[in-house]
Amino acid sequence: MIVFKYIFWFLYRIWFYILVALPIIIMFPLLILSILKESWYPFFFKLARIWARFILIGMGFKTKTIKEQYPEKDKSYMFIANHTSMADIMLMLVTVKNPFVFVGKAELAKIPLFGFFYKRTCILVDRNSPKSRQAVFLRAQKRLKQGLSVCIFPEGLVPEEHILLTDFKDGAFRLAINHQIPIVPITFGDNKERFSYTFFSGSPGKMRVKIHKFIKTEGLTKEDAKNINEQSRTVIYNQLLAFGSK
Repeated sequence: MIVFKYIFWFLYRIWFYILVALPIIIMFPLLILSILKESWYPFFFKLARIWARFILIGMGFKTKTIKEQYPEKDKSYMFIANHTSMADIMLMLVTVKNPFVFVGKAELAKIPLFGFFYKRTCILVDRNSPKSRQAVFLRAQKRLKQGLSVCIFPEGLVPEEHILLTDFKDGAFRLAINHQIPIVPITFGDNKERFSYTFFSGSPGKMRVKIHKFIKTEGLTKEDAKNINEQSRTVIYNQLLAFGSK
């Protein structure tokens, strides 16, 4: 029986990469067009949401989103979420309609085809380089001034699978305070079970999402970053515990 499981997991992974590549190939002319100008990013974002939904449906993932508060159209936010799966990017794109820019690790730019668009539309960071981290702030500021939102997975790296949630880095919260934009904590309840970074794992099924009440930053200073960091982490951590008990 275990042999059949490993065969399924192997084919399931291969199927995922096919689903990642196929819509990119089909939409390639439109995608190229959408990245010619930064001002055309909202059009790229719409195509990215189609790409993400195609993958989630193709993998047999059924999403269910609970919203305590709704992001307003044409308003900038700092979206944050726990990070446990290769599917986190897709689920975030499907969950949030407001055009946002990912801040993500530079290594993903090496992925064939996907990486071509990733490095041209996302804000890449080399977490081992202080200079790179400083550049992230400058690029994020530029995007926020263009009316876009930003999405950061504040754990920084994907934690080991036995860890529910690691400590958050302060960058997302300092940036939100600097621009006085609301922080939107989002909890992904099932992504680790559905499709973790362990190759021989995963299965179709539910993907629960909860968009929590926004955390305001008006009037806050950089000295408050640690407090709202801990507040945001507590909200997501408690929701992960609640999801686990259901």
